[in-house]
Amino acid sequence: MSYCPNTPAEQEEMLAAIGVKSIDDLFAPIPPHLRARSFDLPPGMSEFEMLAKMTALAGANAQGLTCFVGGGAYDHLIPTAVDHLANRAEFYTAYTPYQPECSQGTLQALFEYQTAICRLTGMEVSNASLYDGGTALAEAAIMSLRVTGRSRLIVDGCVNPFHRQVLATYLEDIDVEIVTVAPKDATSDRAALLAALDDRSAALILQTPNFFGTVEDLTELSAAAHARGALVVASTYPVALGMLATPAAMGADIAVGDGQSLGNPLSFGGPAFGYIATVKKYIRNLPGRIIGETVDRQGRRGYVLTLQAREQHIKRHKATSNICSNQSLCALRGLIFLSLLGKEGLAEMARLNRNKAEYAKGVLARIPGVSVVGSGPTFNEFVISLPRTAGPVVEKLLARGVAAGVPLGEYYPGMENCLVVTVTEKRSRDEIELLARELEVAL
Repeated sequence: MSYCPNTPAEQEEMLAAIGVKSIDDLFAPIPPHLRARSFDLPPGMSEFEMLAKMTALAGANAQGLTCFVGGGAYDHLIPTAVDHLANRAEFYTAYTPYQPECSQGTLQALFEYQTAICRLTGMEVSNASLYDGGTALAEAAIMSLRVTGRSRLIVDGCVNPFHRQVLATYLEDIDVEIVTVAPKDATSDRAALLAALDDRSAALILQTPNFFGTVEDLTELSAAAHARGALVVASTYPVALGMLATPAAMGADIAVGDGQSLGNPLSFGGPAFGYIATVKKYIRNLPGRIIGETVDRQGRRGYVLTLQAREQHIKRHKATSNICSNQSLCALRGLIFLSLLGKEGLAEMARLNRNKAEYAKGVLARIPGVSVVGSGPTFNEFVISLPRTAGPVVEKLLARGVAAGVPLGEYYPGMENCLVVTVTEKRSRDEIELLARELEVAL
């Protein structure tokens, strides 16, 4: 977008044409609590001054933290080649292909991305990415409402609470009932989920590994949902799929997740990409862009935007979603990451995550007053219970250069003493033992 400043005289002329005396009058219809705090911007700076100011602001960020924080965004190794290839000008500067057939390189990359997501999840079709894991979950829920013609969603409380907030926002103005089933000891309450299912249910929404890190076998729950005519939406951590069963193998109809862990760095919560994949019979209900492969009149292979059920291309009331774009560059990074690792590399990465987390679980459990919550299998995240409220303990460790995890009390009442600890392949034995020492001192 371009920034086009105007002079005070030009502003006066525009206000006169509109019929108001001041900019404040222009914004008067907006309730005060919804207005920006101030339109009084400081004077302009030179390039040198602005760079100095931004550098100083950046310097206020915590540097060199040893990170055991997860909760949907993860500190993974990223091969240098990902940056080198994704930063090539033909990819890095490419904009949304509104004349898509002229953008064969971009379309081919997205087609290959879709193929990689299908192989990763076991599904038959994928779109070209969504904004993040939360929007992917919400779009899958809306898909299930559309496919089944029902208006009731059963959501496992073990699903990422941030993504559940996005889901609630998406559905705020839609006539749908959302039933959230509380977890039990860091695991899905299967009996309660089964009891909540009925003939009005459009979808059962699950996550594995769940927000607590517990690995869930969704097979029986999927069968029960299907018996009631409901779809199954499974949110999955893509790195974990290097060693766990795919959503398709467990009976899911729609697989979703956040792709940040696939070659995208941590950056204040973004940018990342969301993935969504499903079985072929539901392809016309997939939101966003779908890239297809075809041949031209000379029989040469080519790529096209296909099944464009987007409000930019068809009547708005017939669109599957108001999402009109995708996270091309972040999805490209995910494709390059998966291509560089390959099947065996991703499996080895997953094993490292799981094994290091198991080591950390044992080390932390030996601290007096600390215990591991739940007995189910975990991947690279697990919950520990502390003898005091987790939030202040985390603050103490942050001051010592260790980001210990995600306190659960804010999201799960009754779990104020609990902390989700994440251990990726980047964490060394020394760092894990540092966490244990600092935690014991903080307690």
